[in-house]
Amino acid sequence: MNKKYIIGFFALTLLFACEPKIAEFSSSDGTADFTTYVALGNSLTAGYASNALSRQGQIYSYPNMLAEQFAKVGMQGNFVQPLMPLVNGTDPGIGITGSTFHPRLILGGSLDCLGVTSLGPVLAPTTASSTDLQGALLTSVFADQGPFNNFGVPGAKAAHLLAPGYGSMANLPAAANPYYIRFASSAATSVLADAMAQNPTFFSLWIGNNDVLGYATSGGVGDILTPVANFQAYMTAIVTTLTSNGSKGVIANIPNVTSIPFFTTVPYNALVLTAQAQVDALTAAYAGLNTARVGLGLSPITFGLGQNAMIIADASAPGGMRQILSNELILLSIPQDNIKCSGWGSAVPIPNQYVLTTTEIAAINAAITSFNTIIADLATTNNLALADMNTHLNSLQTGLIYDGIGVNTTFVTGGAFSLDGVHLNPRGYAIVGNFFIDAINTHYEARVPKINISEYPGVVFP
Repeated sequence: MNKKYIIGFFALTLLFACEPKIAEFSSSDGTADFTTYVALGNSLTAGYASNALSRQGQIYSYPNMLAEQFAKVGMQGNFVQPLMPLVNGTDPGIGITGSTFHPRLILGGSLDCLGVTSLGPVLAPTTASSTDLQGALLTSVFADQGPFNNFGVPGAKAAHLLAPGYGSMANLPAAANPYYIRFASSAATSVLADAMAQNPTFFSLWIGNNDVLGYATSGGVGDILTPVANFQAYMTAIVTTLTSNGSKGVIANIPNVTSIPFFTTVPYNALVLTAQAQVDALTAAYAGLNTARVGLGLSPITFGLGQNAMIIADASAPGGMRQILSNELILLSIPQDNIKCSGWGSAVPIPNQYVLTTTEIAAINAAITSFNTIIADLATTNNLALADMNTHLNSLQTGLIYDGIGVNTTFVTGGAFSLDGVHLNPRGYAIVGNFFIDAINTHYEARVPKINISEYPGVVFP
């Protein structure tokens, strides 16, 4: 054989012998048992988005995504969710604001008080009235669809998972929840009892957000923070029951709720003055109040061209009003037309229910810290995986690159949150699902495959 061919043969052999091998991912349940999976929580667990719960949102819920991954490592049967009703042949979603039942939000054009049309969140078009939506929501589906695996109940606090009769029509409105009425197994049962009836081998638990969020989204005036001792008792009872049959699981802690778009979208200095005459008029209007403030050793209220701190109501301040501080928050729920055309934030102080003050923010942060300590201790004591949503979701403020996709907390365009500024969109829920999987894989030495977030949409633009 020619020497050059011999050399070439051995070179080729060496090339293939040294070619790197790509190890294939081998899925495994590790020390977990995903045979029967149940999820407990609130609106985040249900798949609530854009101020309503819809069938589409439920399909994109993180527990449903987790179940798809768990099916690859031993989960048996279907992951059953109490799918929302179609109304007049469509899936409008159903949200509740006060006593009004409404469809979900979509992006659309809206005309403001200045006659300007802009793109923003509007109610999805539907032929269904508030009464139609209420009737559809309150129609029980347990006999047709149940029993269920997803026990996410919009609006639920920790105590509500334990409460008998939380799904009873007779207990409306104060002691029952329409979203649970529709899929409770009976009027006397509790969310936790229904979940345990499935005899789960694995559970996810993400509850406690509403124990803080109700206070925060009402500007500290429409709800209270759950007392720490009460929260500990509720959470201990829930986890003790869930693990009583030897079930394993993952528990998530509470993110910093004031970092979400609902609290960060409207800037504190949104009062923009473009003419000196505006500055002079407001300065003159507050001259008498400033005299009183200076007499008390307080800084005067001042205005200038450009952006200015808005005026908010504060019963403890002279005249019952003051300028907002740079580290205080204005809620997304504030009526925008009242700022544009009714003098809110300038001639008229913004009401308390649309503002979080430094005192209220401090109370919220203290509650979250205490609640998360309780959750971490329960995870350790019961040998459960802990999904640190506080750290993960807080990191979204500065932005994350996930599977090559950039996401942050910017309202509408940030890629993670839905149009209500509180709940996630499908892509955001997929990211959360992967945070759960990371915690599970680490704690149980499992290899649950990750969710491909590129398969899930963000906010849909018209």
